[in-house]
Amino acid sequence: MEKLCYETIRKTGYDGYILKDAPERVLQFGEGNFLRAFTDHFIDVLNEKTGFNGKVVICQPRGGAKSKVINGQDGLYTLMLRGITGGKMQEQTRIISCISRCINPLEEFDALLECAHNPDLSFITSNTTEAGIVYDSTCALSDRPAASFPAKLTQFLYERYKAGLPGFIILSCELTDRNGDVLLDCVRKYIRQWALPDEFDAWVNNENSFCSTLVDRIVTGYPKDEAEAVFEKLGYTDELLDAGEIYASWVIEGDQKIFDELPFDKAGLPVIITDNVDPFKKRKVRMLNGAHTSMSPAAFMAGIDTVGDCMKDPVISAYVKKALYDEIIPVLGEDDRKASEQFAEAVYDRFSNPFIRHELLSILLNTTAKWKARVLPTVTEYHAAFGSLPEILTFSFAAYIYLYHSADALSSEGLTGERNGKSFTLSDDRDVLELFYSQKGEDVIKAAVTIMNSDKLWDGQLLALSGFTGEVIRDLKLIGEFGMYEAIKRIACTGTEGGIS
Repeated sequence: MEKLCYETIRKTGYDGYILKDAPERVLQFGEGNFLRAFTDHFIDVLNEKTGFNGKVVICQPRGGAKSKVINGQDGLYTLMLRGITGGKMQEQTRIISCISRCINPLEEFDALLECAHNPDLSFITSNTTEAGIVYDSTCALSDRPAASFPAKLTQFLYERYKAGLPGFIILSCELTDRNGDVLLDCVRKYIRQWALPDEFDAWVNNENSFCSTLVDRIVTGYPKDEAEAVFEKLGYTDELLDAGEIYASWVIEGDQKIFDELPFDKAGLPVIITDNVDPFKKRKVRMLNGAHTSMSPAAFMAGIDTVGDCMKDPVISAYVKKALYDEIIPVLGEDDRKASEQFAEAVYDRFSNPFIRHELLSILLNTTAKWKARVLPTVTEYHAAFGSLPEILTFSFAAYIYLYHSADALSSEGLTGERNGKSFTLSDDRDVLELFYSQKGEDVIKAAVTIMNSDKLWDGQLLALSGFTGEVIRDLKLIGEFGMYEAIKRIACTGTEGGIS
């Protein structure tokens, strides 16, 4: 079979929507699975439904071979969205044709800067992960390109300013809190560091909209286990085949006039424009991401591999339900109780999606930072509100300690261990990995105390929680005595309130 490209589409007689030629109107920093299943999907639908007539030019932030793959397929790829909608299983498959090309700035920096001279270019999107929006003082204006994403963006915006063209609507899709504000702050730091003109600083602030946004769609990426069968059905091969759930939500903090420029509403897309993204962000991160993070260490050590399998298991399912209804929702605020319960139902359905094979090992990437950002705030607020600790979320920390401590070797890839006769690797910040590995000779309880006492990891937040250390030690003893699955059962299957039919 031939690989996907415009010529292949012509030969196969594909009759779906395709936009071959259009001006480049969007610059996208990031080429990963999420952006291609989310932002680019939205732009593709916008083109089809509203005549937006815009192409996306991608900048691959860290360089690499992906740009050659994208360009080798004329920017085309197949997106499969599958899930439960209105109680019914649904599947949508379409070729995404909104991408014009992908630039590797390490090899084509001038091509990136040339985009700044395009008067049709009006929007910038990004997803460089939470670690992407960072200020790196070693970056210089003369670098080709600067290492950090905000520094690259500053170089690009300065080129735009010198060209005398208008600024952009900038939509950050990273999970960083107040991502638009943080990105703007980084850009302004580079302006000062590089001694750029005050007029440029004013242009950045007045001619550009750095919007904080919240994105939500579970994307599992290339479905390797079923790819060959999919290709047989489609009649072509596709190295960029991408898969995710049907559910999506994009909350953008900004002026309603954004809809005049990006008519998502007219395309029937799930986009909300608000004057405050924070409540939406808190609910999503605490419930969806928090449930993922608190479930994965325990479920993985209980012998389960995917989120879907977790939902099929009555004990793990009860664990997730109790965390959502009894521990997370109560501290989101009573005014949001109904909306939060509706969101919890959606989370439960999304986790149960049989089409999404979401590997727990994938979710376990950088668990330390994720637990601190997604679970610890709920634990802290619950303790302040009720004077006690949430059982499930506290247990999730013990499970995380138990999992990391179970690894028996440290490599360049991470901590490696064995579960059910198969090896696994835990990837995390290097300091985290080395701290855990330094405790390998200690029993798990002594190791846990050392980890919890680490100011570098927790900034003293765990020590400030009265009784937390004791509860974690109790849970570790429970796991040691009965095994992970039975320990989860004893914690989760008593006194569960709420419920999802």
